[in-house]
Amino acid sequence: MAHGAQKILNYPPSGQGPVELLSLMGLGGGLELVGGFLIMIGLFTRVTAFILSGEMAVAYFMAHAPGGFLPLVNKGELAVLYCFVFFYMATAGGGSWSVDRLLGRGAGVADSELRAARS
Repeated sequence: MAHGAQKILNYPPSGQGPVELLSLMGLGGGLELVGGFLIMIGLFTRVTAFILSGEMAVAYFMAHAPGGFLPLVNKGELAVLYCFVFFYMATAGGGSWSVDRLLGRGAGVADSELRAARS
């Protein structure tokens, strides 16, 4: 969410100003801002995390991979880390404190394990 706020709202100031909304950076910033908020509250967690995981993979291959394939060489460690963390969230769901869970849509791995242990 912080990266999206910096791109879209220029907060905290980046020194470059906000990006144009109808550009690739604007699309990425919008996904990060809105998607980050949705992930933070746990609403539509699986779908949002899957989209953000793909965005981070695209960011890695477009911005970092031309500088060398290895993340340590091309400074793409955070993009790879976010990609895999979001992918994990897409499979695991938002967890017990998520809005998805409160709405009854977020039955995840923990719920199925709990039901299996009770029976």
